[in-house]
Amino acid sequence: MSRPVLTLSLPQIRIVRGVQMLVALILALMTVFPLFWMLSTAFKEPSEVFSMTLVPQAPTFQNFVYVFTEVNFLRYLFNTLLVSASVTLIALLFHSMSGYALARLRFPGREVIFMTMFSTFLVSLPVIIVPLFILVRTLGMLNSYAGLIIPAIFNAFGIFLLRQYYLSIPRELEEAAVIDGAGYWRIYWSLVLPLSKPLLSSLAILFFLTNWNAFLWPLTITSDQDLWMVQVGISAFKGQYSASWNYIMAASTVVAAPTLILFLIFQRQIMDSIKTSGLK
Repeated sequence: MSRPVLTLSLPQIRIVRGVQMLVALILALMTVFPLFWMLSTAFKEPSEVFSMTLVPQAPTFQNFVYVFTEVNFLRYLFNTLLVSASVTLIALLFHSMSGYALARLRFPGREVIFMTMFSTFLVSLPVIIVPLFILVRTLGMLNSYAGLIIPAIFNAFGIFLLRQYYLSIPRELEEAAVIDGAGYWRIYWSLVLPLSKPLLSSLAILFFLTNWNAFLWPLTITSDQDLWMVQVGISAFKGQYSASWNYIMAASTVVAAPTLILFLIFQRQIMDSIKTSGLK
């Protein structure tokens, strides 16, 4: 017995679409309003920070001048850029090599290694931060760039996505390369990496943004202010100037600007990475 097909009249379809657009508009406003409030407060005088006006009555750049002159904020930006770029480049190289090995090479314990790495998705940083801190301290990497960079390189997310992507590459391409005399390294470097450029570019953006906004781990292992990253610097800045929200929002605007620009420019690549990283 066939089920009756539910059909909507034209007025009902218009009502449904109107409700959908209203919900989408509300969600968009909820997303954009905090950013607008941050930007507005960054240009406000201290006397009107908590006023109900959304647009500054007398916009000023003094908040930004104060952040860059009275606080060592340029050093925080340099540290963050160095760590983010280093982690991104090294992680892409190692993750692509690991993903290719787990997808194509046959060796004992391959599936066990992959499942063990995949299971780390269930473990968040706060759970392992104490043993990780003890390990980094034992290796003498506290208050160093090595302590900021090396632990952040290893992430199962990139390895998982690249492995799944490499499984979708036709084996005939690699077999043709083998016939031409190419080894595993030549196949990886000359064939696999060029084919995975779209996914690697998307992962590069995600890795960079993740480390640019890192807070918990840099806060844990750095007590030297010359090694602070921007999120740690803003946190200490807030503690020092608990009532100066105009300075805090100015610093936050400077930090948020690169991430917003990267997302607006490369949002298509990010969406393509989601499309091309399907499970096999």
